[in-house]
Formats: sequence, C-alpha cells, structure tokens
Amino acid sequence: MTETRAWRVVLESIEADLLDGRLRPGDRLPPERELASTLGVGRSSVREALRVLEVMGLIRTGTGSGPSSGAIIIATPHGGMSALLRLQVAAQGFPLDDVVRTRLVLESAVVDALAADPQRRTADARVVLDAMDGGDLSTAEFLALDAQLHLALAEASGNVVIAAMMAGLRTAIESYVQAGAAGIEDWDAAAARLRTEHRAILDAVDDGDGDRARALIHAHIAGYYAEAGLARTGD
Repeated sequence: MTETRAWRVVLESIEADLLDGRLRPGDRLPPERELASTLGVGRSSVREALRVLEVMGLIRTGTGSGPSSGAIIIATPHGGMSALLRLQVAAQGFPLDDVVRTRLVLESAVVDALAADPQRRTADARVVLDAMDGGDLSTAEFLALDAQLHLALAEASGNVVIAAMMAGLRTAIESYVQAGAAGIEDWDAAAARLRTEHRAILDAVDDGDGDRARALIHAHIAGYYAEAGLARTGD
C-alpha cells in the first residue's frame, strides 16, 4: 500500500466510525500508534490523515500528554468547507457566472427562510446596514460591509451549510464586487441605490414577505453584476 493510499485508509475508517456512531463530537481518537496498528498503516500516514482532518475542521489536536493531548472530534461547519471554497476562488477555479448563480440560489433560500421564521433575528444585519450609511466610507470599505451584510443574513437563517458556503464564497463575493465597482461610472449613485435595495430586502424579510424578498435579492445581485459588466445572469 502506497503512502498516498494509506492515509486515505485512515480517513475512510474515521468517516465510517462517525457514520456508524462509534465516534461522536467530543470523542478522542485512539493514539497514533494504535490507529497505525489497527489499520495496518504507518504512523506517518496516520499523522498525514490527522493533518487533513484538522484542516477540514473535524478534529482538534493537542501535543504532549494528559487530558488535552491527542485528537478530539469537533464539529466546525465553517472550517473545511470555507477553506476549500476560498482556495478554489484564489486559484480561479470557479467561473464568475457560476459564483453569481450560486449566490442567487443560496441567498434566495436565505431570505425565504428568514421571512418564514417568526423568530427571525435580523438585528446584526441591520447594524451592518446602518454602518453602510457612513458618509466617509471608501468604495472598498463600503463593499466589504456589503459582503458582511450578506454573510450576516446567511448566518441569521440558521442553515449552517448555507452559512458555511457563504463564508467560503465571501472572498469571491467581495473581490468580484470590488472589481466591478471600477466599471460603474457613477459610483455614488450606485452606492445610494445599493443602500436602498438592501433596506428594501431587509424590510421584506421582516414583513414576512418571502416572495418579495426573493424577487428583490435576485434583482439586487444580478443587477449589480450586470451594471458592472461582470457576468451574464439572466436565469
């Protein structure tokens, strides 16, 4: 068995234990030596698998000995997915049109869920919205807050998968939106319109009007990219 294949064996074994309930968040993995012996792989392969799991946000490792040492199963939804998406964005692995279409799907679901939830909490999003009214904001500062606003809505929806995906896409969202600002002739007018659109979306959500919220956020996202000449999002 090659080293490349061997560390995958460790991952597959831990995944199977998680699926079968033999391992749960908070449980400690067996020591490296025991895992290596049980699975018939080298300790270097076990260490490689643990490094991968740590990057993915599935374990926390501690050095030394005692109760804080070893690898403990944790559940960090934003960890691995966000890291993967950020790296793909940095490597230009995602076409811009696909990023925009993904935003349309995710954020339409976000506002729909929020509007349908009588216990919705949009206070954090409104704090960001108020910060965007600052008259001395640079374009970059305004657009960074814009990305934070959309992430705040995703987190408020309570859907941890969507929130994790939005967190990972935030780099793409912010960088593409900032790149598009240079293509907008009258930025001040565009920023004023974006503020108005944001407030209308939040108002529709707080009014419990999912249909209006979905229509508004679709027009908001697609409209910005079209105005900036960045993407074709007619669907």
